[in-house]
Amino acid sequence: MSKDSDEFVRSIARGFSIVEALGKPPGRHTLAEAAQIADLSRATARRILATLVTLNYCASDGRYFSLKPRALGLGLSYLNALPYWGYAQRALEDLRNEIGESCALAVLDEREIVYALRLPARRILSTNLGIGSRLPAHLVSLGRVLLAALPPEKRAAYLASGDFKPVTPRTETDPQRIGAILGRVEKEGYAWVDGELDPAICGIAVPLRDQIGAVVAAISINMISGTMSEAAAKKKYLIPLKKTAQDIRSQMVSAR
Repeated sequence: MSKDSDEFVRSIARGFSIVEALGKPPGRHTLAEAAQIADLSRATARRILATLVTLNYCASDGRYFSLKPRALGLGLSYLNALPYWGYAQRALEDLRNEIGESCALAVLDEREIVYALRLPARRILSTNLGIGSRLPAHLVSLGRVLLAALPPEKRAAYLASGDFKPVTPRTETDPQRIGAILGRVEKEGYAWVDGELDPAICGIAVPLRDQIGAVVAAISINMISGTMSEAAAKKKYLIPLKKTAQDIRSQMVSAR
């Protein structure tokens, strides 16, 4: 459905744009700042903010607006609706405790991954990521698994419309080579990325499939770059990672 459709409710879309604006750092914004971030007029933003304050989703001290705890329910509604989230949380906790490395689960949202779970290891990696954090999909192992699972026409459209800018000296930016990498990920059933987003971090990921075999998410193990090669990571972590994905899927199937 396009934004020009009669069924598209602009007031709801504008309301969500203000909620998203208030979630941007530093976490509180003036009316003018919120309107600018949401690309709305001040008059429209003022009405939406007043409504959010009345509904207890937003607080105001007279100058600044910030989200209140009730807004957290919007995100939790999505997580609670995922049929695998509770199973995945327990399974990834067990995996993290077993191997001593950071573990994560993410879903694809257009050109980005969104973390639905992230369980850091005791030794802290340099990233500051949590549930809801977003990253460019092609730069991380989780994203490459999810991109590789796209239908061929959607994958081709993604590669054709991408602006793959370098983030580190190791970042792959050529669409043809990225396409070849995704083809290999689809064939081999896992993705490995080393230092393409952060030169200090590498990771290995596998798909998480639902009851009918469709890829609905990806799970990963992440570690400090330079501590392990792809071959070593594959030998040490691929089997337990795939077993964890299968365990989560089995619990989804048995819960039907």
